[in-house]
Amino acid sequence: MQFRLALLLPIFAWISLANLEISLAFDWPQWNGPNRDGRISDPDFSTNLDLTKVKEFWQTPIAYGYSGPAVIGQRVVVTDFQIESGQITNNPGGRDKLSGRERVLCLDRSTGKLIWKHDYAVDYQVSYGAGPRATPTIANNRIYTLGAEGHLICFDVSSGQIVWQKNLRADYKTETPMWGYASPPLVVGDQLIVLAGGKGSTYVSLNADTGVEQWRSGSASNIGYSPPMWIEVEGTRQLIVWDADALRSLELKTGNELWSTPLSPRFEMSIMAPVISGNRLYASGIGQVSGLFELQRDAQGVKKLWTGKPKMSVYCSNSTPVFDGKYLYGCDCDAGTLMCVDSENGARLWETSKPITDSERPARHGTVFLSKAKDGYSMFSENGDLIMADLTPEGYREKSRLKLIEPTNECFGRKVVWAYPAYSRNEIFVRNDKVIKCFSLR
Repeated sequence: MQFRLALLLPIFAWISLANLEISLAFDWPQWNGPNRDGRISDPDFSTNLDLTKVKEFWQTPIAYGYSGPAVIGQRVVVTDFQIESGQITNNPGGRDKLSGRERVLCLDRSTGKLIWKHDYAVDYQVSYGAGPRATPTIANNRIYTLGAEGHLICFDVSSGQIVWQKNLRADYKTETPMWGYASPPLVVGDQLIVLAGGKGSTYVSLNADTGVEQWRSGSASNIGYSPPMWIEVEGTRQLIVWDADALRSLELKTGNELWSTPLSPRFEMSIMAPVISGNRLYASGIGQVSGLFELQRDAQGVKKLWTGKPKMSVYCSNSTPVFDGKYLYGCDCDAGTLMCVDSENGARLWETSKPITDSERPARHGTVFLSKAKDGYSMFSENGDLIMADLTPEGYREKSRLKLIEPTNECFGRKVVWAYPAYSRNEIFVRNDKVIKCFSLR
């Protein structure tokens, strides 16, 4: 059972984040949480937990993948890739040629035992070829998965039967992005929003039940990798999307463009999801590209407040920052540190590499996945550490830390795990390229 809330803001009551599909059971049914905003809604979750008392419930063998788990009820869904031929080189400038099978695994949340699975043959030609990127999306008793080469499949949650399926690359006559299809599908009502590619079909709306196309919109040099979001401004539902060329707003019902503003990161790496606080929207990427924008009351445009310059702003890549009041907390892909930025002017208030490397030494493309709770932040680092901390404009204060899983992938000569965790009912689910684990956080 689900209910919809409108976010009432004391100053900007005319805008609501209408994508608040909050599960009463505090599930984690999609990328970055119930609302795609990195917030843990479970009121019993506390970052004051003594992590030395955390217990592992179970672990289950899996294969390669960057995709995080999704959790709903007694189901945990994760995707992976079993390599049959070829070699992963993690060459950022070239595509690996690999053959194998992508798999969709549905596990029992209490035991980790397999309930059902589906697998299919696929040939990869992507850089960093270690498996699917997009976290599954679960809504209305359906699971939507997207593979690295564009295989989009809708499953019945209970039985695992395929309801419908498409191949985005073939259907829209396009090429797989350098780093694969990575943007997790978004469900809004009866619509499933995906980044497809091809001429006039950068963004596509499908009927979530049947897979029938409802509209297609936009052309771009590359679709990028950024997860689509949706908001409501004065009764108008908008999709906020970011491709390799521009940040855009599309009318949800029709796909018509309401506004766009140029924002082009290097290497077509639009990755983080745009984040919103009040009537302000922020996005950033590699190459010191960023912007803070003010959403206009008529839903027809944005006002640019500032753009990033050297030694200001935070330039995020693999992980999406959290917009907390007027402050931004996120990992800078150039500096390799976690930063706090004042959104009023883009000033950096502090930075630290401690939650990323557990040292004072930054790491190129250093990554930590941030989730905000009622009393602090829970973070999952690229080292496989779970960290509880306070993030404030005054600084970073670590409360506790525990190694949950070993990093098994590689980036710039160091071991990393680059997959978002899932939090559900005081449990955390994490994966690497060998296992998926469940821990109690009670």
